[in-house]
Amino acid sequence: MTQTMSNRRQWLVPTALILLTLIPVAAGADRATQLTTGAPVTPDNARFFASPVPVMVHIVGASLYCVLGALQFVPALRRRRPGWHRLAGRLIVPCGLAAALSGLWMSLFYPRPVDVGNVLEGVRVVFGAAMVAFLVLGFVAVRRRDFGAHRAWMTRAYAIGLGAGTQAVTGIPWLLLVGPFDKLSKVIAMTAAWVLNLAVAEWAIRRGDAGRDAGRGADRRTGRRRIAQAPAV
Repeated sequence: MTQTMSNRRQWLVPTALILLTLIPVAAGADRATQLTTGAPVTPDNARFFASPVPVMVHIVGASLYCVLGALQFVPALRRRRPGWHRLAGRLIVPCGLAAALSGLWMSLFYPRPVDVGNVLEGVRVVFGAAMVAFLVLGFVAVRRRDFGAHRAWMTRAYAIGLGAGTQAVTGIPWLLLVGPFDKLSKVIAMTAAWVLNLAVAEWAIRRGDAGRDAGRGADRRTGRRRIAQAPAV
């Protein structure tokens, strides 16, 4: 019974992360359907029809990145199926890079909607570039077999990638209670979502490091007790 409850608890975080991605994934699927079925062109979607490749790359890359990335937070999968963890990682890194780089391209070269100004474009570029850097640092760390640094950098990159999900959750109440975003409110809402995600990621990283340090300390104490209790030869 205890083992079953422990296994269920391991799935709470990845399940919550997947649920958080449902809104942006659904929005991306709707956008992809519009582009592939020839939906009417409107002022809101004209930029996507004019240059569909970047947005399609972004939709596919971000969707796979968020769903597969959530499963990397299941401890049982990492321990019992290390092959799955490595295979998923080999997919997650290119998907994350595709999502981040296509997002940067769209920020820099797509015509801006009326509620997007220079400040928000700058914020998007900063977080997009940070996601690329974190993914590269995570890849370099695992190649050095520095698994602690690898987990930390990949967690930070995932937090940025999950920003669209958090922005959807925090933005819906604003739209319902206040109305459409203007340039300032959109900057505040989107930046707050990314900062919140990174704050949670840093807390999780430090909590995990503290737990591993405590575990190593317990192992060392157990080892010393066994040596002390061993019979003299």
